[in-house]
Amino acid sequence: MRITDETIDRLAHLARLEFVDQEKVKIREDLEKVLGFCEQLNTLDTESVEPLIFMSEEHNVLRDDAVKQDIDHEQALKNAPKKDSDYFRVPKVINK
Repeated sequence: MRITDETIDRLAHLARLEFVDQEKVKIREDLEKVLGFCEQLNTLDTESVEPLIFMSEEHNVLRDDAVKQDIDHEQALKNAPKKDSDYFRVPKVINK
């Protein structure tokens, strides 16, 4: 697959990035290297390889959740720059 300026522009738009001319050249080279590596992987014979379900045989050992109160209501509001009697005050960010 050939990487064109249009492809880079489209990917940049989707990723909300901007590239100048020199950066586009470097990005094109990097993308062509990645695609070349993927093409090398396509040449491998994987017929006898069983699909991988888990990365390792290890299992996560997780602790049980325990509910505990580390900080009380007054301590939480103590250093708030703006607060009501019971709540943090924050600027409005959603306009309806």
